Amino acid sequence: MLTTNPDRACIPSNYSRLIARELGLQPRELRKLLHGTGLTVNQLLQEDTLLTPIQQVQVLQNSLTLAGDEALGLRLGQRMTSPSHGAMGFLVNSSPDLLTALKAFQTFLPTRLNLAKLDLSIRNQRLTVTCSFNLALTASLQRLLSEAFAVIFFDTAEFIIGRPLHEAVLAFAHAEPAYSELYGRYLPCTVQFRSPVIALELPLPVCKVPNASANHENYQLALKQCQAMLDQLKANDSGYRAQVQKAMLSTPPGALCEDEIAAQLFLSKRTLARRLNAEGTSFRALRDQMLAQQAAGYLRDSPLAVEAIAELMNYHDSANFRRAFKRWFGVTPDEYRKRRSD
Repeated sequence: MLTTNPDRACIPSNYSRLIARELGLQPRELRKLLHGTGLTVNQLLQEDTLLTPIQQVQVLQNSLTLAGDEALGLRLGQRMTSPSHGAMGFLVNSSPDLLTALKAFQTFLPTRLNLAKLDLSIRNQRLTVTCSFNLALTASLQRLLSEAFAVIFFDTAEFIIGRPLHEAVLAFAHAEPAYSELYGRYLPCTVQFRSPVIALELPLPVCKVPNASANHENYQLALKQCQAMLDQLKANDSGYRAQVQKAMLSTPPGALCEDEIAAQLFLSKRTLARRLNAEGTSFRALRDQMLAQQAAGYLRDSPLAVEAIAELMNYHDSANFRRAFKRWFGVTPDEYRKRRSD
């Protein structure tokens, strides 16, 4: 299991941008959302910026202050639809059933939001999902996050089983809030309060209802992408190698240069190079490794033409992509694909 380093940038900035949209913040007001994070507005607006868990918690705390609405967690949960979760959201929606989707959330949550963890257990034909947080949180932030996660789950469940999940029982750790009458708009289930743990219980047969929108090919492609992200993080989850790999995986292939990644990590290019060298690697080696894996994956798992793959890999000239591929694997892309299909 990945450990939580509160100072390691790992959380995509798109979550904070969604928060800003929900609050209706104008560009000149974004600095208020970032107060105390050390981030600039320009960094927030960049797709490839990653936040540390501590920075994300500060953004959430600021959002509560700016909103003046204790029910903000419910609104944020509804705002954070499946596309906002990247490959993990695609994997969940493509899952064959709700049980598989929940296991995907449990396994790959560290690749998106390493603030929480999920545990699943089955007993007497009932599935119980418990949620815990990896950082100490104030009561208001724990309530916000648990409500947001609950709304995300029920939206996902409804997409998969095709109807609201009325049979579930949801237990929150917080006391019943003054706005609890709003829960019916977002949470179509029995809700309990002051529970020792944050938990969701639902009938196992419902979790095995086939997903009418399941797509086996899409599921397998998303699963491989999520697994690759997790494997890279596990390889060295506390080092700079992992942070660089995480940044590369969070953007289109080959889109980031060394200067940009160093800036994300609040380092100079020279310092980043020195720290990667201490871990036995370099930016170029990591970039080539990542591009090689992604290129091979496209050739194995999709019918795309080499020219289309070159464009996806951010090569403006397919001839340059072919030369790079031969340097990585010793064969051309066409020869590689032919060998894999033989």
